[in-house]
Amino acid sequence: MTYDPRIFLFHATPVAMESVCASMKNLWPEAQAVNILDESLSVDRAGEGTQLSESLTRRFLSLGHQAIEGAADGILITCSAFGPAIKRLSAEVQVPVLMPNEAMFRAAMATGDDIGMVATFAPAIDTMEEEFRAFAAQSGSKARLTIVHAPSAIESLRKGDVSNHNRRVAEAAVGLGKRDAIMLAHFSTSRAAETVRAAVPMTILTAPDSAVARMKQLIEGGGY
Repeated sequence: MTYDPRIFLFHATPVAMESVCASMKNLWPEAQAVNILDESLSVDRAGEGTQLSESLTRRFLSLGHQAIEGAADGILITCSAFGPAIKRLSAEVQVPVLMPNEAMFRAAMATGDDIGMVATFAPAIDTMEEEFRAFAAQSGSKARLTIVHAPSAIESLRKGDVSNHNRRVAEAAVGLGKRDAIMLAHFSTSRAAETVRAAVPMTILTAPDSAVARMKQLIEGGGY
């Protein structure tokens, strides 16, 4: 491309914004990052349990079409609990739509077959497990995923207690034992990366840097 691409970043919680905006600035400063935040999505998603409703899916899709009207060159989703809606959006628009963890899954599978993940938003766990299995099958990988939940971590982060969030995530990572790699499930969880690396002597992967690098490759490399 000969112009600065416009990448829309979709957030269902404000705690996901800082990490991916930092990754955009560090890894792709020439791109224009445009944020769309609808915090009601995560609030209502938490109340639905494991199944994503059609009503919430339609609300999510409307944001995607809003981005297209805003001349999006790509859409990067930062919330892990909307997998089915993301797939529908990708089928409806003509620009790359990147699922939050796709690039991180790719990096994790390159390390080996025994992968762990720490999640802080419980409603996202089922969809992430399904996405991982589908991506592994598509890639011909035998990788298996074990997910643990770090209770109360995201609530601490929302209250501004980053230290407690990071400690809880690290404790959950330690509980996974030895793995080929451990992924921090959400964009917001990446804040705990250094604390986790200090507690767990193995490969720790985060979503924001992986996702931004993948979107840049898709846009600039013509891979879409």
